[in-house]
Amino acid sequence: MAPQLAWIGLGNMGRGMCKNLVEKGNLDKPLILFNRTAKRADDLSQKLASGKTKVASTIADAVSTADIIFTCVGDDAAINETIDSALKGDVQGKLFVDCSTVHPSTTDGLSERITAKGAGFVAGPVFGAPAMAESGQLVCVLAGPQELVDKVKPYTKGVIGRANIEFGGLPCRKATTLKVIGNTMVLQMVEAVAEGHVIAETTGLGSERFHEFIEAMFPGPFVGYSTRMITGDYYKREEPLFAVDLARKDAGHALDMAKASGARMRGVEVVDEHLVTLKEHKGEKGDVAGIYGSVRLEAGLKFAN
Repeated sequence: MAPQLAWIGLGNMGRGMCKNLVEKGNLDKPLILFNRTAKRADDLSQKLASGKTKVASTIADAVSTADIIFTCVGDDAAINETIDSALKGDVQGKLFVDCSTVHPSTTDGLSERITAKGAGFVAGPVFGAPAMAESGQLVCVLAGPQELVDKVKPYTKGVIGRANIEFGGLPCRKATTLKVIGNTMVLQMVEAVAEGHVIAETTGLGSERFHEFIEAMFPGPFVGYSTRMITGDYYKREEPLFAVDLARKDAGHALDMAKASGARMRGVEVVDEHLVTLKEHKGEKGDVAGIYGSVRLEAGLKFAN
């Protein structure tokens, strides 16, 4: 008999991951859903097949009958608050899987508090944009005791993701260390594409020609971000795909990790400066692709193309 699953956190990533759990996870019980904003849980439940989900009114309700609890929330404060609430009840024998992007030290703290209560913990952050979460094409990173990682794997590759990177038998912080470092590559990719488009415009080459080069040479995420820049999506969209505050959180974690280990990430420092400018112009609705607008301003161009 399959374990009872619960999912806490229904942001841009969580909604798609839940969809694939319901459709491809071979669940024999409804997936329990909880979100701080209850309407998101209700809307998702109504969108998915009838009888495949049920909405919990509190974190305690979500956790009490679940065997495996997935969490996917925005930042370190949110996951600490979520887990502290969950641990108020009896969690003996349960397994918590955190898919959030947080500092490795936060992961250490979660592991310590959860295991002290007699439950298990696996860090399970994912790589990929919301569209990849929707299509089940995420890259899942798993770290923790091997026997617990094995319990999570039936719901990762082939369900919510296309591949696993495993750190079975190693400290949970390995997964979030890789996740933070990996996210700096995304941030610096956006920076590189933005700078390329701006210099293409200021030299008279033209953004269209530069985009044509990206399509031919760097298919995939590079093309996606380039398209969002030349079409103006970077400043027009109402709901960010990768919000500026979350991007700054990731950059901050990376810079802190670098400093603590005696290294430096100069590229990430530049990205963070442009994220500050982005926040000033777009507020909390700013999307990471808006780095393009910040780079445009530095070149004497308007934020909007």
